[in-house]
Amino acid sequence: MNILTVKTRTHNTKNKIKSAVLISLFTAIITVCSFFTVPAAVPFTLQTFGVFIALAVLGGKDGTVCICLYIILGVIGIPVFSGFNAGPGYLLGATGGFILGFVLTGLIYRLVFRLSGNKALAMLTGLCACYLFGTLWYAGMYLHSLTIKGLSTAFAVCVLPFIIPDLFKMALALLISRKLPAVTEGS
Repeated sequence: MNILTVKTRTHNTKNKIKSAVLISLFTAIITVCSFFTVPAAVPFTLQTFGVFIALAVLGGKDGTVCICLYIILGVIGIPVFSGFNAGPGYLLGATGGFILGFVLTGLIYRLVFRLSGNKALAMLTGLCACYLFGTLWYAGMYLHSLTIKGLSTAFAVCVLPFIIPDLFKMALALLISRKLPAVTEGS
């Protein structure tokens, strides 16, 4: 084994440790953001901000891993969801589609960012996918109606009230991420 191999292994180990620490930190940030809740049919939370900041700072790959870890923690019973809720039952409830939609947000963010290099476009596209998935979920699971009427009702309850706040959260995440040092090689 030569010195270059040892240096490369050491560098890779440091990067893996740094990545694991940052993923854990941003999972905690999403969790704390979910605790800021205004009750409603679909609660107003800062979860979306947590997702956006994780993606903007960590990039699409590690940001999506962070989102998945957050969901796994909630499913296994750690109260990380809004209102200090947890468990698969909560995730399978009326608003579970939006939480699962965060994974789509991350995956689409990564794809769009790789193609465009534009974080705002990547976040907006991911958010639209989350809205679509969550609306379909809400209409099917809660309203039991995937008709035009059911979907329009779900859209009115689950998306319309959130558009402006979510755009504000997105802008704030982008602004903050520009002030932080780059922590990933790419998104």
